[in-house]
Amino acid sequence: MGTMSLPPDPFENDPARRLDDGGGSTAVIEREEQREYTEPGDSERFAHYVRKEKIMESALSGEPVIALCGKVWTPGRDPKKFPVCPTCKEIYEGLSAPKDGKK
Repeated sequence: MGTMSLPPDPFENDPARRLDDGGGSTAVIEREEQREYTEPGDSERFAHYVRKEKIMESALSGEPVIALCGKVWTPGRDPKKFPVCPTCKEIYEGLSAPKDGKK
């Protein structure tokens, strides 16, 4: 049977590693903290169109819903306090508009 060799140690030449203590060592890597500061998107500022039964199901199960515009979220605020999402409104009006061009 042949002998197996281990791959080379990637930290072999690391100055933070101490080999003279006879045991393992811990190296500390310092990183600058990076935070991404963003303002809520437009989808956070609007009330969205969702089927009423889906809202009720979400209230009972805690599962998220999907609005006509594609936004996915778990409802938890009063939609009357926000303007209607223009994309949802446009899609809704397109769904309810007659297809034959008559009003």
